[in-house]
Amino acid sequence: MKFAREGFVAAAVPAGAAVVLGAFFGATVFVGLAAVALAVLLFFRDPERVIPSDPSALVSPADGRVIAVEEGGKGHRFAPETTTRISIFMSPLNVHINRMPFSGTVERIEHKPGLFAGAYRADASEINESNSLLLRTPGGVPVVVVQIAGWLARRIVCHVQPQARVSRGERFGLIMFGSRLDVFLPPQVRPSVRVGDRVRAGSSIVALAALDGGTDESRKA
Repeated sequence: MKFAREGFVAAAVPAGAAVVLGAFFGATVFVGLAAVALAVLLFFRDPERVIPSDPSALVSPADGRVIAVEEGGKGHRFAPETTTRISIFMSPLNVHINRMPFSGTVERIEHKPGLFAGAYRADASEINESNSLLLRTPGGVPVVVVQIAGWLARRIVCHVQPQARVSRGERFGLIMFGSRLDVFLPPQVRPSVRVGDRVRAGSSIVALAALDGGTDESRKA
């Protein structure tokens, strides 16, 4: 099984404690702390995904449950025309790796400090710590992806930089121990999920639109 590199760092603390404290307090302590280290590492599992071949498909940026599909809303500050929002809640049991919903160029990234309230709250996108990315498709259509921290999360990781060219389903970061991803879309993009749907990053289609004229072949990434 593949793991994100951040997972080995996070698991090193309980693993080290297992070795040191286990030497003094015995096998029970060692096994308990080793189990904690394994559980932490599993939070960072990074499975391969089959990316849909449909050139009009926008894929989910996260594993989890759809908690909101709102059309005709306010829009994101990066692109006010993105008036459709899809929110995906990640529990601690979900895969934490985040993936790009569509191919294009990352025009802007902004990290915003904030609270660590429950990510399921309607106002979490406004009050919680977050990281926003503006993605411009080859056809010039804006798509905004927002990584939102929750009460358990204390670190948002984003590996891409502005002006980077990215592909649909490409890994771009993670949020440690759960939280939420919001996708903001322009009104010509039609959501294909409903509240309560379970989705998987990179493979589940969350919306459909002819955002460019290219085609993709199915692939694993």
